[in-house]
Amino acid sequence: MDTNRMARAFAPFETLAAQLIPHAADGDDGSHDVAHILRVFKSAMSIQAEEGGDARILAAAVLLHDCVSVEKNSPHRAQASRLAAEKASGILRELGWAGEDIAAVSHAITTHSFSANIPPETPEAKMLQDADRLDAIGMVGAARCFYIAGRLGSGLYDPFDPLATERPLDDKRFAIDHFETKLFKLADGFQTETGRRFAGERHERLKTVLAMFIDEI
Repeated sequence: MDTNRMARAFAPFETLAAQLIPHAADGDDGSHDVAHILRVFKSAMSIQAEEGGDARILAAAVLLHDCVSVEKNSPHRAQASRLAAEKASGILRELGWAGEDIAAVSHAITTHSFSANIPPETPEAKMLQDADRLDAIGMVGAARCFYIAGRLGSGLYDPFDPLATERPLDDKRFAIDHFETKLFKLADGFQTETGRRFAGERHERLKTVLAMFIDEI
């Protein structure tokens, strides 16, 4: 798709998006592609509309938060957000951004990741983390969970004990185990009041997805 056409979806930051989209998605992971970035952008802007903060910093952080791709099963996964922040800093430096603005974007990217386990300290960092985690729960979150499981060669579920009542949870082997090991825990960790409200709605949808899935097997 044409970059300028994609950029228009990131209004009112079309110009910024046109500059950053070529750097935005690294690799062929369909759960961390431009569609994911656009969903995170929409959520981030919805949160920012209620919470305030610097929308330009937030938009740049959203656009570049996945500019370095590290697979979920890689031993280097916890370093992905730091590597993305370093790459993003270089890109923004070449575009002439001020040092303090680059630092703000870098911090937001570094702290957005669940794997990094670094607390966000600025409004923009908190909003990016919330927006990114919203994409991991709800209907889209469930779809991404199954997509990643297939990408990594996992099964959908244990046919003899799908809810792990008599075995340890193992989300490396079974996709729906990931609901309990991680996805159902995410709603408790949101940083902003607006993000928590959105997360509560999506958490209920995620519970519904699992209940309907279990009903059908």
